[in-house]
Amino acid sequence: MPKIPFLFVMISLIALQVTAQKGPKGTAEIPLDYYLPDGFTYDAKIPKPKDVLGFEVGEWNVDYEQLIRYFEKLAASSPRVSFEVFGYSYEKRPQVLLTITHPDNLQKIDEIKAERQKLKDPNASLNFDNMPLVLQAGYSVHGNEASGINSSLLAAYHFTAANEIADDLKNIILLIDPSLNPDGYSRYSTWVNSHRSFNLNGDPNTRELSEAWPGGRGNHYWFDLNRDWLLVQHPESQNRVKKFQEWLPNIYLDYHEMGSNATFFFQPGIPSRDHPLIPKKTVELTEKIAQYHVKAMEEIGSLYYAKESFDEYYFGYGSTYPDIQGSIGILFEQASSRGHLQESNYGPLTFAFTVRNQFRVSISSFEAAKEMRKEINQSMHNFYKTAIQEANADTDKAFIFGSKTDGARSYHLAEMIKQHAIDIFALNEDITVNGVPFAKGNSYIVPLNQPQYRLIKAFFETRNEFRDSLFYDVSAWTMPMAFNLDYMALSSRILNLANVSPLDKNFSLPAGTVKGEKEAYAYGFGWEGYYAPKAAYELMQKGYLVRVSHEPITLADKTVLQRGSILVSMPRDPKEKTAKDLDNELEKIAKETGLTIHAIPSGYTGGINLGSPEIDVLKKPEMALLVGTGVVSLEAGEIWHLMDQRMDVPITLLPTERLSATDLSRYNVIVMPNGPYNTFGKEEAEKIKSWTSAGGTLIARGNALTWLNKQELVKLEFKEDKEAEEKKPAQPYADFTKNTGVRMTSGTIFHANLDITHPLGYGYDKGAIYTFRNSNQFLMPAKNPYANPMVYTDKPLASGYVHPENLEKIKNTAVVQVKRLGSGRVIALVDNPNFRATWLGTNKLFLNAVFFGQTIKPGTAD
Repeated sequence: MPKIPFLFVMISLIALQVTAQKGPKGTAEIPLDYYLPDGFTYDAKIPKPKDVLGFEVGEWNVDYEQLIRYFEKLAASSPRVSFEVFGYSYEKRPQVLLTITHPDNLQKIDEIKAERQKLKDPNASLNFDNMPLVLQAGYSVHGNEASGINSSLLAAYHFTAANEIADDLKNIILLIDPSLNPDGYSRYSTWVNSHRSFNLNGDPNTRELSEAWPGGRGNHYWFDLNRDWLLVQHPESQNRVKKFQEWLPNIYLDYHEMGSNATFFFQPGIPSRDHPLIPKKTVELTEKIAQYHVKAMEEIGSLYYAKESFDEYYFGYGSTYPDIQGSIGILFEQASSRGHLQESNYGPLTFAFTVRNQFRVSISSFEAAKEMRKEINQSMHNFYKTAIQEANADTDKAFIFGSKTDGARSYHLAEMIKQHAIDIFALNEDITVNGVPFAKGNSYIVPLNQPQYRLIKAFFETRNEFRDSLFYDVSAWTMPMAFNLDYMALSSRILNLANVSPLDKNFSLPAGTVKGEKEAYAYGFGWEGYYAPKAAYELMQKGYLVRVSHEPITLADKTVLQRGSILVSMPRDPKEKTAKDLDNELEKIAKETGLTIHAIPSGYTGGINLGSPEIDVLKKPEMALLVGTGVVSLEAGEIWHLMDQRMDVPITLLPTERLSATDLSRYNVIVMPNGPYNTFGKEEAEKIKSWTSAGGTLIARGNALTWLNKQELVKLEFKEDKEAEEKKPAQPYADFTKNTGVRMTSGTIFHANLDITHPLGYGYDKGAIYTFRNSNQFLMPAKNPYANPMVYTDKPLASGYVHPENLEKIKNTAVVQVKRLGSGRVIALVDNPNFRATWLGTNKLFLNAVFFGQTIKPGTAD
């Protein structure tokens, strides 16, 4: 096919932009050659995107199913290509991978994968001259950053059809994951396509460019999957990380978008913000690869920059997770058209232009891989060789973690770690280390002397000193703290003496049991188990009498059911239910949740009897979660996910726009996640006040507290920023960003004290607790001494960065506070107890508010 001269294409494109691109004719006039580089010819037997889609790339946002159909056509048309479904999203959309390489490589893929695993063996003898390089491209983890996924169509076509790269593919295996977030992208593409005018309008106010809440950025539960690579809490990430570990790609490309009034960014990021565990060689190779992107951008006249934004610190990003495993992660950020055309400071920004830039850095990355193949493979092997050397020199030889009362939290951390190709062992005997008991079945050991040494350190380390005090994301993610587990480093002597067994691929949550004779007088189980709320709700849902004890109960066998324990018995009017039905239900629940449930033959128990007034009947939570405009979707999604996926508790997603017209009497719990609630006024305030006063439990977090305070529903006292009001000496203009950013608490772990005799502290076996903070909201303790069940300590910093001024402000302030409003309770949460679905250690605080808020005594609330 003859090439259209580049200058002619550019003049034509500018003319289309100036005339507002009469579509679809106008956008269809952007030829495929606009995207394709010079110097290549293409196999006519390979279908072009338009041959399958019916439109040219950039004319519409490709539908996800259309994209899959095109990838399947490519695989059917070329011996270079294989198509694979490697998992499914929450909404059951397939996650697909296109493998493009020389046909000879496709015939021996398993052999190549096995050879690549030897890169992790420091003693392996490897032939780097003949070893293929694996280049993986992951597009659009944020579903509304669509230039990435649409450019994957062009990358797939180019690398399948270009005749000139046939020999190059003998030494390169290209993996294309076209959409890291199929559900979010499908929301976004449906929105922009359904609001696309045939006469394009780049006005930023037009509906096409303003997605409805929550937008397409997150997945089904509105999580940011670009923070989940390390945490692997969602199927999209779990499936992708499994594939990553299977292939060990040398280079991983991570495609994103940023604001419309920007240009194009590629890594390296800000040098002072690289994580210390990333070797210098990885940074050097990133810089070397960047020169190929420089050439590619300048060839087409696109503006770009590097080293001035973003960082390589948090290992949960798609561009940083590879860096801690010998790979090279590279972030691309393209100015977003957020639709098909948008005005910008640089002139009209077309969707086609954004797609072309993303495609061209796919090609430049391939060129870098081709020319640097041997060096990059050697670098990966050396990464693991030096990791073992560092492990041998480390005085710490392993980490142990566990909980003496809850095997589920320990299990879920072990499960997380194991997904990253890390060897982990279960403790088969009770041991005590430095006075801390670790129970068999509930505890695990992770040796450091293994290839993933650096990643293990990242999971467990406490870091409070930093080269740079500005962070793009969190500054700490010490995982045992997030799970509120006991943990410590071990010496080799203790590790060698411990009786352990390796976890296998069938590793699962240990089943619980029902102890004692069947058809008992009643049954009881502790609230310590992570899934106790799930069990309690299921029993309430099935109509059994479920109560909570506010005092310890001693059973005949000397077992003590602590405060917060659940008592279950037949209802007064059992109707069709029998004691045998209850036995069967409890056996099933114990097996699923890992709980130990005790049969209680008599109500005449020690401590208090089973008919005591210190035991409250629980009302089944009927829960509404406010969502929509004015609510932070990330936090709303975390709550939705916790209740829906983990606790199997139905929850109403109540739009803020519908609150004033909704009969709230059907709910006994309403949750206000963090958010400004800027669409709420007096009408909504009165409705919430009336409902709470009638006996409801209102749980509010973050800026929702500010709104409640402003509306005078409750009186909360916050520490004011006196420094902001003081006159300060003149400062250099250039220091503004640094001096303001340094005071932000972007994600840090703190020590707090929890009153475990308070209903909000039930289920915890000790008062010392970790909490995660990502704001500068400082809540003064309430005057009522019983209304502050959780406060920061006077030495609060546990892990991460905090500005010294903020550290002083945090000391001894409230984390959780309880207010009384009429007959109801307002439970104020400063910190997010459900952060990114990994803070299992504070999930229980939130769940206690849901289940036990109704039982908090009026006199203890402020």
